[in-house]
Amino acid sequence: MSYELQALIGTLELLTVAAAEVPAARVVPLAQGLALIPVTPEVLSALQADEGGRRPADGAGFGWHPEGFELRLAAWSKAGPIACVEAEYFGGSGTQRAAVWVDGRIILGPLTSGEFEPSPPEGTPISRALRQIGARTEPGRTDEFESVGLPAHRSTGGWAAAG
Repeated sequence: MSYELQALIGTLELLTVAAAEVPAARVVPLAQGLALIPVTPEVLSALQADEGGRRPADGAGFGWHPEGFELRLAAWSKAGPIACVEAEYFGGSGTQRAAVWVDGRIILGPLTSGEFEPSPPEGTPISRALRQIGARTEPGRTDEFESVGLPAHRSTGGWAAAG
C-alpha cells in the first residue's frame, strides 16, 4: 500500500487566508485546529505563474517548490507558523521531509528521513513539524501525524478531493 503527500499545514485561519491568494488551493480541515492545503499540480502551476522569477529566501530543498515559493511561505508565516511537508511510502518504507516557517524564516528543518531509516526518538520529520506548529499526540494515537488525521487519505489528490 502506498502513501504520498505534498502539503502545507497550519491553522485553519492561516491557511484560509493563504489559499485566497492561490488559485486552485483548497483548505482541508484536520484535527486540533489545523488544516492542510494539498500541493497539487494545479496549485504549483498557479504559484509558478505568480512568482515572477523571484529567488527563494532559503534553500529548503523541496524539489517541487516553484522558484520563490519560500518567499511566500515566509510571508504567510508572519501571521502564524506554517509547515511544508512531503511523504512518499510504499510497502512500509519511504521518505519524509518537513520544514517549518515562523516569523518569516525557517525555524525547523528541512528535516529528512531516508528510506529504511528508523524513526529517531524525537519522531519523524512530519511529526516534529506538526509538534512545532502546536499538534500534540492524543491518547491512543501513535504520534502527531496520526493524531491530526493525516492517515485519512493516501495521496495528495485524495486530500484535494476532500477539500
